[in-house]
Amino acid sequence: MDISVIIPLYNEEESLVELYDWIERVMQTNGYSYEVIFVNDGSTDRSWNVIETLKQRSDAVHGIKFRRNYGKSAALFCGFNKAQGDVVITMDADLQDSPDEIPALYRMISEEKYDLVSGWKKKRYDPLSKTLPTKLFNATARRVSGIKNLHDFNCGLKAYNKEVVKNIEVYGEMHRYIPYLAKSAGFTKIGEQVVHHQERKYGKTKFGVDRFVNGYLDLLTLWFFSRFGVRPMHFFGLLGTLMFIFGFIAVVVVGVSKLYAMYNGLPYRLVTDSPYFYLALTAMLMGTQFFLAGFLGELVSRNSQGRNDYQIEKII
Repeated sequence: MDISVIIPLYNEEESLVELYDWIERVMQTNGYSYEVIFVNDGSTDRSWNVIETLKQRSDAVHGIKFRRNYGKSAALFCGFNKAQGDVVITMDADLQDSPDEIPALYRMISEEKYDLVSGWKKKRYDPLSKTLPTKLFNATARRVSGIKNLHDFNCGLKAYNKEVVKNIEVYGEMHRYIPYLAKSAGFTKIGEQVVHHQERKYGKTKFGVDRFVNGYLDLLTLWFFSRFGVRPMHFFGLLGTLMFIFGFIAVVVVGVSKLYAMYNGLPYRLVTDSPYFYLALTAMLMGTQFFLAGFLGELVSRNSQGRNDYQIEKII
């Protein structure tokens, strides 16, 4: 099979028939063998009924229905598991992603041998309150991930080599950082394609301002796990050691200063009267706690079942 199209959706009943007809037209025009996987993320409208109707029309339609709303990452994870196409394409169900982009994305994966191609909605039909935070968010993601050529990490329109989706785990709200997950798994040929962004035709957006706050927290989590996930002592142990040494030196300085003043007949005060003594003591305690956190993290990591799961591309 050439292409699997995965469409996560939540309350998008008005757009599904039009979207599928559009995808079907593109596939037939280009002669692709394909499947369309709708993942109904706990919709409360008639979205699932529409999917069942589409299934009766075509065997290319597949549907996954969640009992409740789990989020886009969960929908993509289940869609990736079911996908059979050599190239996997994801798009949103709100008709803001154009199926006419599929042939170009398919060629970049199948002919130019990209591992992942992310869409870039260079011209957006969104208010400034959404576009400005998005630009700041993407700038931060580029710097932290090291993927300098991507302008829109969160674009729903992406294309993947099948090997990519079978070797990454999308969880929580990490769908924003699939390129980073792919890079961490060893898939480094990541490209970008300018795509057309259409105005929303039905319904309203499902995302609020909180996604930007959560996005930064998820990015920090992903950065930490990619760098120190299997060696937490390298982070906590180093930080704890530095804090303890700083605190110990500060205590020594406070004590030596008092002894110097005593032996030279200078006025002095009790060590416990100095605020620096308590700051130094706090630093030593925190340093010890960080070191123990790293040690406990190492114990957990060493006993993890996935500690030796490595991405092996070929064996000869």
